Amino acid sequence: MLAEGEVIPPNETGGKPATKLWFSKDARPICAVLLLHDRVSACLVSLEGEVYAQSAVYFPKNVANAADAFRVISTCIEKAVAFGKPILGIGVAVAGMINTETGTIVTVGLAPFLDGFPLETELNRRFGVTVCVDQDTRALLVGDRWFGQGRGRRNFASVYIGETLGGALYLDGHLYRGPAGAGGEIGHTTVDIKGRMCQCGRRGCWETIASSKWLRTEAKVRRLPRPLSLDVSRLLTLADKDVPGARDLIRDYAFNIAVGLANLQQFMAPNFIVIHGDIVRGGGPILRLIQESFHDLVFHRPGDDIALVFGDGECLAALRGAASLLLSELLNFVI
Repeated sequence: MLAEGEVIPPNETGGKPATKLWFSKDARPICAVLLLHDRVSACLVSLEGEVYAQSAVYFPKNVANAADAFRVISTCIEKAVAFGKPILGIGVAVAGMINTETGTIVTVGLAPFLDGFPLETELNRRFGVTVCVDQDTRALLVGDRWFGQGRGRRNFASVYIGETLGGALYLDGHLYRGPAGAGGEIGHTTVDIKGRMCQCGRRGCWETIASSKWLRTEAKVRRLPRPLSLDVSRLLTLADKDVPGARDLIRDYAFNIAVGLANLQQFMAPNFIVIHGDIVRGGGPILRLIQESFHDLVFHRPGDDIALVFGDGECLAALRGAASLLLSELLNFVI
């Protein structure tokens, strides 16, 4: 897995020369998997972060049980691993709640047929390699830590904003998971005690006012054109064309997003937050609106440098993160 690089001479105090180590170009790749409620994606990732041999499959609309879903997942993985040399293992990022001690799916919103499925055990039995299963937002964070804007930082957060909302924290040089992986459910923090019902069965969750679903619902209420297919990018286009209601909606959406990010900053002070998901399609204009509201909502301590940035596209970042989770497991490297 590792190869020797250049030799570093000792300093003036003496001692043996040091030899740099990095991942070997001939090392076997990792199979990375992203499991969403409606589809599964798989690819191979080199130990230097190169992504190739990508495969994606949608679940049939009539899938009703975990066994059928697992066949789809296995087929997608087989297509990826058939390309090239044997793999080191499989890293899986799941858009749902995960018991990280057992590698079991607790629940996946909109895909109840996966609830309680022992994914890590079944993939290990099927492919005979080391398997690591974790939540997709934590995978995004680990990808940011290894390959993205979190590299070299001791404290930062990654937040996913799309059909669902989730977060992950890297604190004092370590990934925070919570007991059995229960942490990171920031989308279900309460922001309005009299707010809308959430799909989790509770009322007023941040997800109910800042998800892509909220954006489409509000677009319909405000009579914007083609609301059911609306995303941030098209909303910005409508605002540029002065379509009535578009500018107000984009400002409201940016503020709603900033509310949850500000709560995260106030409580844990990561000071650097990488944002992933559908919201990234809005680019600089939506990021600046979020930043404006966010900085109005948080305290500023002397010397603090607090930043919000957009990360890589969801799929690529999550797949790299899934591979990084597996790599950390193989190297017994505490992240």
